[in-house]
Amino acid sequence: MMDPGKPFFTPKKGQTCVVMFVGLQGSGKTTTCTKYAYYHQKKGWKPALVCADTFRAGAFDQLKQNATKANKIPFHGSYTEPDPVKIAVEGVERFKKENRDLIIVDTSGRHKQEASLFEEMRQVYEATQPDLVVFVMDGSIGQAAFNQAHAFKQTVEVGAVIVTKMDGHAKGGGTLSAIAATKSPVIFIGTGEHVNDFEVFDVKPFVNRLLGMGDPNGIRDRFQEAVPVDQQPQFLQKLSEGNFTLRSFYELLQSSQTWPVKQDILNASATLC
Repeated sequence: MMDPGKPFFTPKKGQTCVVMFVGLQGSGKTTTCTKYAYYHQKKGWKPALVCADTFRAGAFDQLKQNATKANKIPFHGSYTEPDPVKIAVEGVERFKKENRDLIIVDTSGRHKQEASLFEEMRQVYEATQPDLVVFVMDGSIGQAAFNQAHAFKQTVEVGAVIVTKMDGHAKGGGTLSAIAATKSPVIFIGTGEHVNDFEVFDVKPFVNRLLGMGDPNGIRDRFQEAVPVDQQPQFLQKLSEGNFTLRSFYELLQSSQTWPVKQDILNASATLC
């Protein structure tokens, strides 16, 4: 069920790659664009962001703010140009000249019933000729995902899916529908508001979450990030042997230096309860 039957596209360093993001309004698409850029920047790519969303008020401001916070990723957009196609083309051409090897185009969020916005999306797609189109979906929308994802697939060649807002109560059941509708693999999941809350999609823990079983491996990884190196063997031994008590948990929280890390541990642990 989780295998769309084809490998997903991956950008190559040093070769210009254009990735276009599409999705419903409110799915977290603009934030996800920045997370995607930041993830690849940390691994050696030279990303850049293009805001081709002229429909939502504040879209360019949001992208600009996110890009600046995320290690000053270059960005392109306009406060005065109303044509998203022109903005997208100008941005892509600019960053190609600047030898950016991962150019990410953010488009307006839209609903399958908004024909004019879908036509606009098709025009941006044809004008920029992206190497990959990513469909961004909210993990909480459930089975409605199929019809929405199918509408996007009929308009542009969706090649990958990213599921967002997986840090709350959403289990992401609609992901199966999105895979079926787009015949495309899930490549990442968003797990929070911070730029680092972005994980490569892994089938086993995702299925565990769907079944309400939690993600023990994910908790183990978070513990390793939070616990000082010299204390890790002790904590991990207790965890693997099933001897992790409330006192152990309290000591773990005390050893965590920042509140975001403590929140991650609490959220991860809650999935097993």
